[in-house]
Amino acid sequence: MQLAIVVALLVCLAGSKPARAADSRSPLDGVIDSFFRLQQLGEVSIAPDGRHVAWVQSAEDPVSGSVTESVYVKDLESPGTAARRMTAADGAAVSHEHDIAWSPNSKRLAFLSDAGSAGQLQLYVTDVNSGTPRKLSSVKGSLAHPSWSPDGKSVALLFIENAARAPGPLEAETAETGVIDQQIFIQRLALADVDSGKVRQVSPADLYIHEYDWSPDGGSFSATAAPGPGDNNWYIAQLYTINTATGKTTSILKTSMQMANPRWSPDGRSVAFIGGLMSDEGLNGGDIFVVPAGGGQPRNLTPRRKASPKWLEWMPSNRILSIENVDGSVAVTSLDPASGETKTLWTEDSALVLSVTPDMKKSAVIRDSFEHPPEIWAGAISDWKQVTHVNGELHAAWTTSRSIHWNNEGYRLQGWLVYPRGFDASRRYPLIVAVHGGPAGMLTSHWPSTWNYETFLAAAGYFVFYPNPRGSMGQGEEFTRANVRDFGYGDLRDILSGVNEVLKTAPVDPDRIGITGWSYGGFMSMWAITQTQIFRAAVAGAGLANW
Repeated sequence: MQLAIVVALLVCLAGSKPARAADSRSPLDGVIDSFFRLQQLGEVSIAPDGRHVAWVQSAEDPVSGSVTESVYVKDLESPGTAARRMTAADGAAVSHEHDIAWSPNSKRLAFLSDAGSAGQLQLYVTDVNSGTPRKLSSVKGSLAHPSWSPDGKSVALLFIENAARAPGPLEAETAETGVIDQQIFIQRLALADVDSGKVRQVSPADLYIHEYDWSPDGGSFSATAAPGPGDNNWYIAQLYTINTATGKTTSILKTSMQMANPRWSPDGRSVAFIGGLMSDEGLNGGDIFVVPAGGGQPRNLTPRRKASPKWLEWMPSNRILSIENVDGSVAVTSLDPASGETKTLWTEDSALVLSVTPDMKKSAVIRDSFEHPPEIWAGAISDWKQVTHVNGELHAAWTTSRSIHWNNEGYRLQGWLVYPRGFDASRRYPLIVAVHGGPAGMLTSHWPSTWNYETFLAAAGYFVFYPNPRGSMGQGEEFTRANVRDFGYGDLRDILSGVNEVLKTAPVDPDRIGITGWSYGGFMSMWAITQTQIFRAAVAGAGLANW
């Protein structure tokens, strides 16, 4: 589907064709192939003692479209040694191994694998030194997000018993055949005993658990949860505590905000979370709040901050470490809950995934940008050294980008402009406007993949413009809420004023401008061509057309 969109836009805007190389090959030669040479790095986790780093590496087959995911571990104290693949395959067919979690003593790694089970994931635990995985579960249904107990004796999981498909609103629904019923599948917290492998469900049978975290003493969980179905009711989730032994569940916060990333404080007295207006589960952003573990009024630690925290973790000093979306970039920050004082530890134009040791002295990250494909780096925060070189052959600087700003109706707006490969300032080029989903999202600098396909059009001789209009994250909650009940009006005016800014500063052919996007971006692509004639081509993916 994504490749079809690329081709459709190229065809629609090919009035005067983009420049070709001297040998007259198509501008798409090699572009589609590079889609599938990319080794995607989707998870990274550093061991608590900082000696090893694990990650999940995936690749897509260009013929079947199937994705293979593999777990790798690298000894950071022996930089000359190669990374080892940790797999439960042992000759059995396997395509998905992911969801990595280190034991508290750093000696074992838990992960999920469908080795030999035709898509059914099970929990495995492997000794890092021997590399021999042991199958811990034998269940039927959906498993996700393993996490070790503080004492290392059990592993918590999210479990949907007898689930017919993976959970999530972006997953395809199961075809209804035979007798149609109204069964609701509930995702519950389960505990797997590491010695015996016995799995027991802990949380109530009518409460869908979205995210969770162990308390420091291992006696409770904090969790965001709501009645099923889970694909819909994340928007009304409450914050709960759940007793690990009895399953007793207590609501400690009911709010109109969406909540994400609940985390117990080191002293066990409070729970921090990200709260705000979030369009999609998993695409987090808002403000950082703290609520007493026994319930009470939440306290906003980042009011009026011109940023959107999207991940947090408590530091031993009782400060909070967070990753923020800020004006099209990302920042790693340290926050004092008592005073609200914030220190920026690192900022860059990239898409950043971070894992830190409990003492916060070491960390591992996935870094990638428009100019650099994803790789693993490790070290102290802001002093990372590159660990992997799995995408080295793609590293050639085939394009450049710049962050641009413009003003509209009292807002200072930001977007990314990606330049055509082999840019020649004496020529005029076509332009693709790519609108992100959400709308509460933010487009950062990222290496293109089959999920972020538009950037590859730069390799075929096109400018690509990624605007972050009002309603986006990255400039605080007031900005994120600025298009509530106003979809397609103020935000479209922001996008069009951004296009005008591009026309002023880059050699773009005004008669060859197209627009595309998925979800909210798909809606905007369909809506825009009913409001203006500036766009000569539009391709919408999964857009809402009927309110």
